[in-house]
Amino acid sequence: MTDFYKNREWRKNWDEGLSDLDSKVWETSYTSAIRDTFDTFPDKIALAYQGLEISFADVDKYSNQFANMLIEHGFKKGDVVGINLANIPEYVYALIGTLKAGCIVSGVSPLMSDVQMHYQINDLGAGGKNVALVTLDAIFEHRLTKIANKLPQLKLVIATSVIGSFDKESREKIKAVKEIPSGMVTPLEGKVVLDFQDDVLTKYSTDLPKVEINPDDIAFIQYTGGTTGPPKGAMLTHRNCVSDLLIVQTWLNWEKGKGIALSGFPFFHIAGTFFLENCIYLGWTQVLIPDPRDAMHICNEIKKYQPTALVNVPSLYQILINFRKFKRLDHSNLEVCISAASPFPVESQKALESIVGEGKLLEVYGMTETSPLTTMNPMWGKRKLGSIGLPLLNTELILMDPETGDVVPLGQAGEICVRGPMVMKGYYNKPEETRKAIDSDGFMHTGDVGVMYEDGYLKIVDRTKDMIIVGGFKVFSAKVEDTLVKHPAVGMVALIGIPNPDRPGSEIVKAYIQLNPDYEFDGDEEVLREDILNFAKENCAPYEVPKIIEISKELPLTTVGKIDKKVLRK
Repeated sequence: MTDFYKNREWRKNWDEGLSDLDSKVWETSYTSAIRDTFDTFPDKIALAYQGLEISFADVDKYSNQFANMLIEHGFKKGDVVGINLANIPEYVYALIGTLKAGCIVSGVSPLMSDVQMHYQINDLGAGGKNVALVTLDAIFEHRLTKIANKLPQLKLVIATSVIGSFDKESREKIKAVKEIPSGMVTPLEGKVVLDFQDDVLTKYSTDLPKVEINPDDIAFIQYTGGTTGPPKGAMLTHRNCVSDLLIVQTWLNWEKGKGIALSGFPFFHIAGTFFLENCIYLGWTQVLIPDPRDAMHICNEIKKYQPTALVNVPSLYQILINFRKFKRLDHSNLEVCISAASPFPVESQKALESIVGEGKLLEVYGMTETSPLTTMNPMWGKRKLGSIGLPLLNTELILMDPETGDVVPLGQAGEICVRGPMVMKGYYNKPEETRKAIDSDGFMHTGDVGVMYEDGYLKIVDRTKDMIIVGGFKVFSAKVEDTLVKHPAVGMVALIGIPNPDRPGSEIVKAYIQLNPDYEFDGDEEVLREDILNFAKENCAPYEVPKIIEISKELPLTTVGKIDKKVLRK
């Protein structure tokens, strides 16, 4: 390891006054850490959802009822609750209630197929744990009923609706004017089926259950797809979560009771979970966004609540940039736009800042396995557009050659490897996969390829699995995508490598392009392709230039809103 990494030379570029935190501050559970919020801000709005405003006192009370319901149905410390909901209030009650009962939360995407749901629930119960599932009535009828009899470890199902938080009269009014997904909730053999509103929030004690929870206890098993193999459950302890919360809040100088937050990240994803954890800990109002693709709803909520912080995936910011109403909103209250989960083309970043204000965009980096954040641009100091910033407090980081295992010199590409209190305990029931991911020195091998410069700032250039090899040359897709998006016709772009039939072991660069909706052309795609190709030849190395350009109406997105390269490769 070079002296630069060993001495963490990047610290000289941290904001003034920042230093590593004393590790004693995260020797606690998340549930103990948030107790102060409920005691200090009981009447403050915790959640704003489609016109409903729910106080911290209510979140505390309803989560206690959820916790007591689990305990009365025989759930003990270490059992698991899968939460299979959109960003609705019940997700928050279930998440905090599960942790208060000493159980483990696992986000289950509502967009999963029944086969994928079966895999995750089955995997969660494989260690002999009891499993509960909180789900939507529509998913209950159309997916869960098909797989329930194959899930003996699923003991308890709690069903709700996307409008379950409203009183009965309001629900009827909403249904009269809007198409609401719904389904029949019926008995399931060998399982207890409850209704969230009629059972959980009416029949169980509102007292905080007496369960001792330790920093080492697992709080979350969050599934991560990775680029190969079936999804793996990353086990995150209470200490992992609290350490990352405190490190990030110190870095951003976020204060209790002083923020309003809006995020399009779904709670079943680690970024959504983390931001929710922050908002609850800080006593901030969070505006819930059940459908992140509904730009009009997001704009209406921004107008109403004037958030101080927006947290989104780059593709959602790109949708908003092209949305007329977003451009016309007053963003003067907005302090920071955090971008995470995938690379954000620099041209699009500039477009966003031209709307919300110069210097408001903050790129960050992390992964499920690191609870999630490990690097960030400074809050007050120099922010570099297109960079994921500097390693955070209490975080060690090195870049390694994935083939040789050697630490690479500054300015050269290598796999980002991270060590710190936020690194997961391991993959659930997968010791071999854990050994591959976390080396004997405790460094988590992220699978992301980055370059670190002499000032300690990092730039992501690719995933190790996404690197394209052209005649022995490494093509870093993020770098080429960053270049191509500067062409006025290009809205979004994704590069993949396809096998070169003439040169075994080598690949051909293929670019998928979604056009910028504001770009006008005569409809001749062949001429447009040629123009983009000439632009690439002028701005890229010869081996980086796409050999195939496919213009698509829409690029496929993952449930979180990242461009789904797995689909493109298929």
